[in-house]
Amino acid sequence: MHVKAVVMDSMQVARSVTRIAHEIIEDAKDCKGLCLVGVHRRGVPLARRLADLIEKFEGVRPEVGTLDITLYRDDLSQLREHPQVKGTDILFAIKDKRVVLVDDVLYTGRTARAAMDCLLDMGRAAVIRYAVLVDRGHHELPIRADFIGKNLPSSHNEFVRVRLAEIDGEDSVTIEEDPTPVSGGKE
Repeated sequence: MHVKAVVMDSMQVARSVTRIAHEIIEDAKDCKGLCLVGVHRRGVPLARRLADLIEKFEGVRPEVGTLDITLYRDDLSQLREHPQVKGTDILFAIKDKRVVLVDDVLYTGRTARAAMDCLLDMGRAAVIRYAVLVDRGHHELPIRADFIGKNLPSSHNEFVRVRLAEIDGEDSVTIEEDPTPVSGGKE
């Protein structure tokens, strides 16, 4: 893969996460009962950053959990023979809570659907909202994000890569392309 474009640098990522935190606060009105659940992998540090900002702005820290949707994926049979399960870590009841699912990229909507299925198996939240750093379009399911850092129209041939300091050592969003020509006459 080679980088076609840097669409967000560290400052733009920070501004987007801050804006999302303000939008979550505005939507929640009262941060009591608010919890953030990050979808493994990069949704987890984003959820923690949002919790830090909400605490800074409101003086109340939302509970934060992590969600592994591996076993809820609709393409599980197409994955490796032994998919790597990272584990779900939600140490609070979600019943009657205002849950914000947090992920890095919304593409087809299948991850969001799997995350909601997993959450619903844990109880009935009062509300489930969805926050993403990047919405790249091409949704295959009727799912939309409630809080979006950046809408980024892209082609199916492109790969949107989110890098976060906690995992990758830097914050950025890039569009990448595979420089290898595709056989079969496609350009």
